[in-house]
Amino acid sequence: MRDLLPPQLRVPSRQEVAGLMMRWEQPLVVDGEIRTCPGCGAYRDWIVFCMRDDSIWLRCRAGHETKEPGLDAASYNRNSGPVNRFHRTLEEGLRHLGH
Repeated sequence: MRDLLPPQLRVPSRQEVAGLMMRWEQPLVVDGEIRTCPGCGAYRDWIVFCMRDDSIWLRCRAGHETKEPGLDAASYNRNSGPVNRFHRTLEEGLRHLGH
C-alpha cells in the first residue's frame, strides 16, 4: 500500500524510537523524597527519559544518569506534554532541551 503522507510528516513507529525525553526543572519528588544525583548531588534540572521497556532514567546537568525505579511510563505520561519533535540522536535531543 502506498503511503499518503510525505516522509517529513510521518511519525516514526514505536519500534523506531528508543525512548522519550522531557526536561524537569524543579526538584523531582518521588514517594515523598527529593531525588538527588548519586554522582554530584544535583536535585533539580533533570532530563527524564522514558525508555521503550517503560523504565525511567534521570540525567542531571553534569551528564550523570541513573535509573529511577520509583517512576514508570504511566507517571511519565501524566507529567509530559504531547510529543512535538523527534531527534535523530540523543545529543540532538539534549541540545533541544537546553542540556
